[in-house]
Amino acid sequence: MRRIYSLTLMILCVSVASAFASGPDSFSGIYKKTKDAVVNISTTKVVKRRSGQSPEDLFRKFFGDNLPGFPNQQQEPQKPREYKTSSLGSGFIIDESGLIITNNHVIEEASEIIVKLNDDHKFPAKVIGRDPLTDLALIKIQPKGVDLKTLPLGDSDEAEIGDWVVAIGNPLGLEWTITAGIISAKGREIGSGPYDNFLQTDASINTGNSGGPLINMDGEVVAINTAIIPSGQGLGFAVPVNMLKELLPKLKTGSVKRGWLGIMVQPIDEKLAKGFGLKEAKGALIADVTKGDPAAKSGVKAGDVVIKIDGKEIEDSKELVNTIGRKSPGETIVLNILRGKKKMDIKVKLGERKDGVAKSEPTKDSTVITENLTNDELAQLGISGGVKVAGVEGSSNAYEAGLRRGMVVISVNHEQVNDSAEFHEKFEAVKKKDVVVLQVLSRGKNNFIAFDKD
Repeated sequence: MRRIYSLTLMILCVSVASAFASGPDSFSGIYKKTKDAVVNISTTKVVKRRSGQSPEDLFRKFFGDNLPGFPNQQQEPQKPREYKTSSLGSGFIIDESGLIITNNHVIEEASEIIVKLNDDHKFPAKVIGRDPLTDLALIKIQPKGVDLKTLPLGDSDEAEIGDWVVAIGNPLGLEWTITAGIISAKGREIGSGPYDNFLQTDASINTGNSGGPLINMDGEVVAINTAIIPSGQGLGFAVPVNMLKELLPKLKTGSVKRGWLGIMVQPIDEKLAKGFGLKEAKGALIADVTKGDPAAKSGVKAGDVVIKIDGKEIEDSKELVNTIGRKSPGETIVLNILRGKKKMDIKVKLGERKDGVAKSEPTKDSTVITENLTNDELAQLGISGGVKVAGVEGSSNAYEAGLRRGMVVISVNHEQVNDSAEFHEKFEAVKKKDVVVLQVLSRGKNNFIAFDKD
């Protein structure tokens, strides 16, 4: 009986382990269900380049026009020559009328776009709308009697880390390649833009997969394959489909217009939270306000902490940037802010985001030996008061927090300083181990630094 019991227990353990270790038996069903809605995209771009220099041009470059043996005259500059380059990408059909989603970088500046279906039909495509900041684009073909298959858009918020996904596309020109993997992470930032919020996957993605779908086991698109880290393996990044769904109505109009506040924001760490009287490191700290922009016109000031937008809590500076980016120009929002120890609501009518880039700036600067600023320096900096940092002790908390020689301190613990005497008076009044918050101007940017007083 002991042997039978032991054998039964062993078989049960092996069965359970096998059940947990095994993935789907096959991905063929998903492939057959979705492949006809995936397209290959080839583009042609015209590039202008100047032709190579002649030996005479090179001699003139180094020796001038008076070199013996060469005519002393200026030649007419050679006109740039036009070259055609081609590239490949992927996309997927979302509407039977011929609407196709791809990446902006796949079709940007293309003079010709050709879409190839899985049945070898080819159609020219035109750009309907594009958004460089999220690298998404909407293009359209005229199917001319061909019945198009479409892919349903899923819910990327519901996708979980560890879920199985497949990528279908055109990697390195290898048409309708399918690769499988899992969602490795969510909310990844890779430094590609202010609205980074990628799903990470280890499904194999290569050049040419750009714009193709990342599909869940229900055959729904959960993300758009966009980027890789060439030096790594199994590191692919895809734009969440919910971001696409938010932008789709705007893409159909031809362009994506975003709301604009005109502020610089920075994350709040534990020291800053303590220095600003916050119970926890949540919210977005306004480091600077651009004169003449919507926030400044509405009375928003550097040092304000945004806690809510339209009644919804803001976790961090990244969420503030994304929330404002989803709003439309001309829309009025309500910022719930903390100024000092007072909470207040400020209504702001948003402008339109143009060339400016909203940034989530890291905390930078802070304190010790100071010198007064001249009137000319104050005028150049556009400030009424402050002190220049002449030196910082290398072993101090201030130095570790980022304070450096040459920076300008504008306030100490939210109180403005006009000269070195005021600075040292306010700084020395802070008790040892208490938090010091400095408002610092460095390289034209305003930031706050917090550290424990030595």
